[in-house]
Amino acid sequence: MKNNMKEIEFSQANYEQWQESAVKALKGKPFESLITKTIEGITFEPIYTQDQLVEKLDGKLAEQVSTIRSLKTGEKCLAAQQTFADSPESLLHGVKEALAKGNDIINIDSRVDFAWDETTLKELAVLFTENSFKLNLQNNQDSLLQVFNYIEVDQQEAVTGFVSSTDEVALDGFPNVRTINANVLEAHYDGAHAVQELAVALLQAAQYMESEEDIEAFAKKFFVTFAVDTLFFVEIAKIRAFRVLWKAFTTAYGTDKNISVAIVSETSIRSFSKLDVYVNLLRAGNAAFSAILGGADVCTVHPHDVLSVPNDKSIRIARNVQLIVKEETHVAHINDPSGGAYFIESLTADLVKDAWALFNALQEAGGYDTVKANGQLDALLKETMDLRMKEVETRKKSLIGTNNYANPADVIDERNNPLYADYNRLAKPFEELCLNYAENQPKVALLTIGLLKQFKPRADFVSGFFATAGIIPEKSPEIQSIEEATAWLASTDAQFVIVCGQDDAVKEYVPALLLDKPAHISLDVAGRFKEEQDEWTKAGLNGFIFAGQNIIEKLTSLTANVKEVQR
Repeated sequence: MKNNMKEIEFSQANYEQWQESAVKALKGKPFESLITKTIEGITFEPIYTQDQLVEKLDGKLAEQVSTIRSLKTGEKCLAAQQTFADSPESLLHGVKEALAKGNDIINIDSRVDFAWDETTLKELAVLFTENSFKLNLQNNQDSLLQVFNYIEVDQQEAVTGFVSSTDEVALDGFPNVRTINANVLEAHYDGAHAVQELAVALLQAAQYMESEEDIEAFAKKFFVTFAVDTLFFVEIAKIRAFRVLWKAFTTAYGTDKNISVAIVSETSIRSFSKLDVYVNLLRAGNAAFSAILGGADVCTVHPHDVLSVPNDKSIRIARNVQLIVKEETHVAHINDPSGGAYFIESLTADLVKDAWALFNALQEAGGYDTVKANGQLDALLKETMDLRMKEVETRKKSLIGTNNYANPADVIDERNNPLYADYNRLAKPFEELCLNYAENQPKVALLTIGLLKQFKPRADFVSGFFATAGIIPEKSPEIQSIEEATAWLASTDAQFVIVCGQDDAVKEYVPALLLDKPAHISLDVAGRFKEEQDEWTKAGLNGFIFAGQNIIEKLTSLTANVKEVQR
C-alpha cells in the first residue's frame, strides 16, 4: 500500500528531547560547548525556539516586528555606488555610466585631486535634479556645496539626497535633502561593536536634538550612517535594532507617532585586506546581503581593491554585487525579509536592550560631546579594538587569506587610496609584517623528524604560520637520527629553523641539537612543551610556535632576533 505523504504526521520534539540528542552527538563534550559569546557580550544559543522568544520579549514580539516594518523610509534598498575619478570629465562619465548600469543614487566624496569648476558643478546640478545623491563633504565650506547654487528655485523641493559633513550644513529651500547625519563610521573604525555603534548613533542624535524643537521636523533632516561588517546575523539585527531604538528615542522626545528613519549603509573595510584581495569580494557581498536583509535604505558596496586604486572593472563588480543580491534573491520585494526568525528577533531584542542601557549611561555622563572630549568613549572603543586585534593575531577570528590560508606568493599593492589610508583595519599588522619580511628576506627552514605522516601535521601548521608573513619555509629531508639532524643543522644557511615532529622524538632531539647549534641560527620548536620550555630556553632555544599564539608578536620577535645575531 502506498503511503499518502499528505496524511503522515511527524511527532514534534521539545527542547529537552533535542538537547538530549545533541549531547549524544557531542560524544562526551559538554553541551555548553555549543554556546558562544559575541564581542558584544551576547550569548548565542545552539537553537532558538518560539517559546524562548516569546518569553524573552514578554509579549512584545508583534510590537518589535511592526515597529521595524513601519519605520522604513522607502520600499527597497537603493544602490549608491561611489564614483572614483581623477578629473572632472572622468567623474561625470563615471556618474552617468553608473546610473545607466543600475546605480540608484549618485555617490561622491568631495576629497578629489581636482578643483570643482563651474562647468562640472552645473552639470552635476542637472543630474541632482533628476537623481537622488549622497555627498561626503569635508566641512560646511566645501566647494562641492556650490552645486546647489545652480539648481533652479522651482526645482529645489523635488531634489532628494543625503549630505554628510563634519560641520552642520544648512541648505535653505531644499526640504527633502537630509543634512543631519549621525555618522557612526568613526566609531566603527575605532573598533566599536554593534551595541556601541547603536549607542553612539543615539548619542549623536540626542546631541543634534539639543538645538531642535520639533522631533518630526528634525527627523525629516536626519539620517544615520552605519558601516556593515561581516558578522552576518549581528549586522542584520543591528540595522533592525536601530529602528526599535529610534521609536524609543522619538517617544522620549514627546511623540507617539511612527516617524520613519533613514538608514544609510556601506560595506565595512575594517576586515578588508591587501593580501588575497579577491577575498574582499566575499566580505563585501556578505555585508551587502546583511544590509539589505536588515532593511537599510541605502547601501554602498566598496570595491575589493578600494584600499589601493579601484578600476572600472572592480567598481562594476561591486555595483553588481548589490544588484545581484537584490534582484536574484528577490529580497528587494519583501519588507523585513528576516523578520519573524527566532534567532534574528532574539538577537535584535538583545541589541536593543544593551544599546539603550549604554546610551543612557553615556548620556547621563554628559552626552556625546562630553564623553568624546574626556576620552571616555575613545577608551571604551579602544578596549574593543584591542580585543578584535588580539582575536585576529591569535587566529581566534579568521581573516581568510591574511591570518589563515594565506598565500605566501601574494605581492602587496603598496599604492594607497588616500580616502581610506588612515582607517583602522584588522589586516594592517599582517600587511606590515609581509612588507618587513619581504625587505629583509629571512630564510626559514623546517627540521622534520621521522616519516612524513609523523611530522606533517606540525610542518603544515608552521608553514601556514609563516605564510601569513609571505614566507615559504624550506624543508629538510626525512631525518631519522640525531646525527643526521645535527649534520643538517650545521649545513643549512637558514636563519630560522623550526623543529617539527612527534612529541617523543622532539624531546629526544632538541637537547642534542642545542648543544651543537650554529650561532647564526635561531632555533624554535613546533608545539608547546610546557614541562621542557624552561630547560630548553636556558640551553639556547629561541622559543615555540603553537596554536593560539600571537602571530604578529612571534614573527616580529624572530626578525629582531636574527638582526641581533647578525650584529
